[in-house]
Amino acid sequence: MNFLRGVMGGQSAGPQHTEAETIQKLCDRVASSTLLDDRRNAVRALKSLSKKYRLEVGIQAMKHLIHVLQTDRSDSEIIGYALDTLYNIISNDEEEEVEENSTRQSEDLGSQFTEIFIKQQENVTLLLSLLEEFDFHVRWPGVKLLTSLLKQLGPQVQQIILVSPMGVSRLMDLLADSREVIRNDGVLLLQALTRSNGAIQKIVAFENAFERLLDIITEEGNSDGGIVVEDCLILLQNLLKNNNSNQNFFKEGSYIQRMKPWFEVGDENSGWSAQKVTNLHLMLQLVRVLVSPTNPPGATSSCQKAMFQCGLLQQLCTILMATGVPADILTETINTVSEVIRGCQVNQDYFASVNAPSNPPRPAIVVLLMSMVNERQPFVLRCAVLYCFQCFLYKNQKGQGEIVSTLLPSTIDATGNSVSAGQLLCGGLFSTDSLSNWCAAVALAHALQENATQKEQLLRVQLATSIGNPPVSLLQQCTNILSQGDKINRRGSKIQTRVGLLMLLCTWLSNCPIAVTHFLHNSANVPFLTGQIAENLGEEEQLVQGLCALLLGISIYFNDNSLESYMKEKLKQLIEKRIGKENFIEKLGFISKHELYSRASQKPQPNFPSPEYMIFDHEFTKLVKELEGVITKAIYKSSEEDKKEEEVKKTLEQHDSIVTHYKNMIREQDLQLDELKQQISTLKCQNEQLQTAVTQQVSQIQQHKDQYNLLKVQLGKDNQHQASYNDGAQMNGIQPEEIGRLREEIEELKSNQELLQSQLAEKDSLIENLKSIQTSPGANEQSSVTASDRDSEQIAELKQELATLKSQLNSQSLEITKLQTEKQELLQKTEAFVKSVPVPGESEAGIAAKTTDVEGRLSALLQETKELKNEIKALSEERTAIKEQLDSSNSTIAILQNERNKLEVDITDSKKEQDDLLVLLADQDQKIFSLKNKLKELGHPVEEEDELESGDQDDEDEENEDDSKDQGHIQL
Repeated sequence: MNFLRGVMGGQSAGPQHTEAETIQKLCDRVASSTLLDDRRNAVRALKSLSKKYRLEVGIQAMKHLIHVLQTDRSDSEIIGYALDTLYNIISNDEEEEVEENSTRQSEDLGSQFTEIFIKQQENVTLLLSLLEEFDFHVRWPGVKLLTSLLKQLGPQVQQIILVSPMGVSRLMDLLADSREVIRNDGVLLLQALTRSNGAIQKIVAFENAFERLLDIITEEGNSDGGIVVEDCLILLQNLLKNNNSNQNFFKEGSYIQRMKPWFEVGDENSGWSAQKVTNLHLMLQLVRVLVSPTNPPGATSSCQKAMFQCGLLQQLCTILMATGVPADILTETINTVSEVIRGCQVNQDYFASVNAPSNPPRPAIVVLLMSMVNERQPFVLRCAVLYCFQCFLYKNQKGQGEIVSTLLPSTIDATGNSVSAGQLLCGGLFSTDSLSNWCAAVALAHALQENATQKEQLLRVQLATSIGNPPVSLLQQCTNILSQGDKINRRGSKIQTRVGLLMLLCTWLSNCPIAVTHFLHNSANVPFLTGQIAENLGEEEQLVQGLCALLLGISIYFNDNSLESYMKEKLKQLIEKRIGKENFIEKLGFISKHELYSRASQKPQPNFPSPEYMIFDHEFTKLVKELEGVITKAIYKSSEEDKKEEEVKKTLEQHDSIVTHYKNMIREQDLQLDELKQQISTLKCQNEQLQTAVTQQVSQIQQHKDQYNLLKVQLGKDNQHQASYNDGAQMNGIQPEEIGRLREEIEELKSNQELLQSQLAEKDSLIENLKSIQTSPGANEQSSVTASDRDSEQIAELKQELATLKSQLNSQSLEITKLQTEKQELLQKTEAFVKSVPVPGESEAGIAAKTTDVEGRLSALLQETKELKNEIKALSEERTAIKEQLDSSNSTIAILQNERNKLEVDITDSKKEQDDLLVLLADQDQKIFSLKNKLKELGHPVEEEDELESGDQDDEDEENEDDSKDQGHIQL
C-alpha cells in the first residue's frame, strides 16, 4: 500500500479533502453497517466515485469490496456494484481527457491494483465461482473484471485459473449463454485467457470450443457478420497457431469442411464493407495457420488434402480470379492459395488447371505472372505472386517441366496470339525495372531447383536479341546483362538486377556439369568474374563480389574438365594469381555475413517492407549454406589430390555398379523366396483343408456307428418275433411250404453276411497297405515323418473303428447262426406235431383261423427281414464311399510330399547361390573400405551411405539364412 500512497501524494491534481473523507466514510459504512441496504448504498456510492477517484477508492475500498463478495453473495445487487467498482479500479479502458503522463500513470495503477487483487489466489477463485451465477448483474461485471485482470497480468492470472478446479470449464459456459452481451464478452475473455498458453488452449479446444465458435460465426452471417465474427476468428487463431495438437483435433473433427462457406463471397463489385474485409482477412489467415510451412510436414499435408477434398481450395481460386476484390484481400488470398498448394502434388495439379475468366481463357499462372512483372502493381501483390509461383514449383518436377517447356522452340506459339509463362519470365528478366528482373530471375531459378533435367533443357533456349543478329542462348544473354552492370539505366536498386541474375546462374550451374561447360565455353565469363572479385569496391558492391566468388567456385567444384583451357587446376591457379585464395574465401563469406541473408533464411515467404530489402531468396540461402564449405575445400586442394579423388571416384563408381548388380540379383532371389513362401503357405492351407476333410470323415464314421447300433436294436426285435413264431408253430403247426421259404430267407442272410465279411477283409488289407505307405519316408526328413505319423494315427483310428464294426458283424453272424439252429429244432418239432393225431373236438374252422394268424405273423417277419437287408446294403455303399475318400486323401498327401521335396531342393540351391554372392559382396566391401580409407587419408569427405547399405545387406542376408532354415522345418 505504501507505493500507492506515494503515487497519490505525487499527484498534482488530487481529490479534495472532502472527497477523501467521503470515501473513507463510505468504506466504514461498508465494513461496519449491519443493514444490507446501508452496505448496498455505500457500495453504489463507491462505484460512482471509482472512475474519477480511482486511486483513493482502490487504496481504501478494495479489501472491503472483496469482503462483500465473500459475505453478501445472496444479494446480487450489491455483488454487481462491488464487481463494477473493482472493474473501474483495475481497468484502463476508460478514456480520460488527461495528459500523456497521467495516462501512463493510470496504466501503472491498473497493473498495481491487479497485482494486489491476485496476490491472494482465493480472490480469483471467488471471482470464478461468481461467474456461475446466472443473474445478469453478477455475471456480466464478473466477466469484464476477469478480462481486465487477464489484460493487466495475463500469465499470472492464467496460471491461477489453470490450477483452479474446473476453472476453464466454467468460463466455457459463457459461450452458451443466451444473452449476446455476455456471450460476446465471454469471447473476449477467452481471447485473453488463451493468449500464449498452450495448456489452456488445449483445454479450451477439448471443451468443444471449435463447435461453439463456428456456430456463432454461422449465426452471425460468416464474412458478412459484425465484430463478433472478428472476435471469434481471433480466438480461433489463438487456439490453432503453433499448437499442433489443436490443429490435428480441428482437422479430425471435420471442422475444415465448415470453413468453405466463409469464402462464398461471389463476384460482386460492391458490398465490401470494412468489417467484411477484416473478417475475410482473418479467415484467410486462419487457413494459413493450418497449412503453414512451419508446421510438421505430415500435419500440413493432411490439411492440404482435406481442403482440396472439401472444395475449399476451389473456392479460394474462385476469389483469386474474381473481379472487384479489394487489393489486400486479393494479396492475402494469393498467399493463402500458395501455402495450400505448397508441396502437395494434387493441389498443384489442380492449380495448374485453373483458368481465368477471360476471352480467350488464360491459365491462372499466366495471369498472376503478368501482375508480377508489371511494375505498376502494388509491391505486396507482386511479392505474393512470386510466393505463389514458388509454392507451385516446390517439389513439383512436373510443373517445373511445364514452365521450362514454354521456353523451348518447339512449344512457342508462332502466331503470337497467346503469351506463355516462359515468355513473361524472359520479358521480366530483361526489362528495365530492377524489381521485375529480380522476381523473374528468382522465379526461373525455382523452375530449376533440384531438377538436373530442366537445367539441361534450359540450355536449349534461344533468344532473338535484334533483327539481323543471330539468336543467343538464355545463358549467354544472362551473362551479357551481368557484364554490362550499371551501363543500362534501370528503375530501382542498382545491385538488385545483378544479384538476381547471379542467384539464377548459381542455381542453374550447381549440380549440372553440362551447364558449367556451357558457361565456361564463353571465354569472357571467367575474366569478368575474376575482375569483379579482385576489385576493391564499396560496401554495397561486396555482395555482388561474394556472389561472383560463389559462381566461380561452382564452376570449379562441378567442373568435369571437358574444356582443356578451363580445367579445375587451371581455374584454381588463376584464382591464386589474380585474387589470392584467402581473399577469394573472404569475398565468398560476404554472402552469409550480409544483414539480409539471415532474414531471408527464416521463412519461405518473400516478405519485405520495401523493394530495396528484396535481395536474397529463401531457397538460395539453403544453396549457399550447402556449397560454401565444399567450395572452400575445393579451392585448397592440390592437383594430385584432385587426380587421386577422381581415380577413387571412378573406382567407387565401378564398385558401386558391381554392388548394384549383385543387389539386384539378391532382390530377385528375395522375390523368388517370397514366391516359394507363398507356395508353402498355400500348401499349408491345403493341408488344413485335408485335415478338415478327415475330421468330417471321422464324424461320418461316427454316424455309421450310430446307424449300426440302430440295426442291432432292430435285429433284437426280429429275434423276439421269431421266438413268438416258434411258440405259435409248436401250438398250431406250420405249412411245409412256409418253412421252406423261411429257409431260403436264412440262406440269403448268410450270403449277405459272407459278402460283408469279404468287404471287411478287403478294407483290412487296404488299411495295412496305407499304413506301410505312410510309414515309409526316411528318418532324415523331420517334416515328412511328422506328417506321416499324423496320417498313420488317423488311419489307425479308422482301422480300430472298422475292427469294431467287424466284431459287431461277427456277433450278428453268431446270432443268425443261433437263429438257424432254433429254426431247425422248430422244423423237427413241427414235423412231429403234424404226424401226431389232432386234438378231438377241434373243428377245421378253428384250425384254419389259427393258420391264417400264423401266416400274418410270418409275412410281417419277412417284411422286417427285407428292410434289414436294405439297411445293410446302404451301410455297405457308405463304407465303399469312405474307402474312396481315404484313397483320395492318400494320393493328395503323396502329391504334397513330392512338392515339398522339390521346394526343399530349390531352397537349398538358392541358399548356395546366396552364399556365393555373400562371399563376392564381402570381397567388394573390403575393397571399398580400403579405398574409402585412402580417401579419408587424402582429406576427401566420404559419405557413410555405402557402409550403411552394406551393413543393411548383411542383416538382410542373415534374415534370408534364418528364413531358409525355417523353410526346412515347415510341417505340411
